[in-house]
Amino acid sequence: MDDAVRKMREWSPPPPASPSLLVHSPRQTVSHLRRRRPHRDWDPSSGSPSFAARDHGPKPSEVYGFVGSITTVIATAVYLAWAYTPEPCLRSLGITYYPSKYWALAVPSFVIVAVALSMVIYMGLNFLATPPPTSFSTIFDENSRERIMFSPATEEERPIEPISDISVVQTNNLMFGNT
Repeated sequence: MDDAVRKMREWSPPPPASPSLLVHSPRQTVSHLRRRRPHRDWDPSSGSPSFAARDHGPKPSEVYGFVGSITTVIATAVYLAWAYTPEPCLRSLGITYYPSKYWALAVPSFVIVAVALSMVIYMGLNFLATPPPTSFSTIFDENSRERIMFSPATEEERPIEPISDISVVQTNNLMFGNT
């Protein structure tokens, strides 16, 4: 036994395989990591990493979408089971506390009516914010530009006409002819 104890005391760890991997303090670890060259599985000249080199794993938005879809399916199944299962069957399963069956029809009806009314109110507010059809503000506004007429003397040297609005008179003449 003395030989085993003596061998244990004399034993020393083997020398490290590479001196760069021997780290003694957190500061040396950080400096070692900063000096280390990043490892790439892809050729930088190809432009994009290979499939194996890309980060794997779902994005949070994908996880929330998946969880949300599963939750919606489960909630719909529970709702339909509650709405269509007769009360004696629910009691025989041991379910004694549940909302009144009135709400199985009332809540969806209230939601549909609320959505329809909100659309009607939104369109009504838009009609209230729009000037009446007889108002000149539907024809002219602060950005309207009258067409500039050039004299026939400068007709050959006339530049490109600036952007302007077509007048109502010209539009009526084009559509309905000279009346």
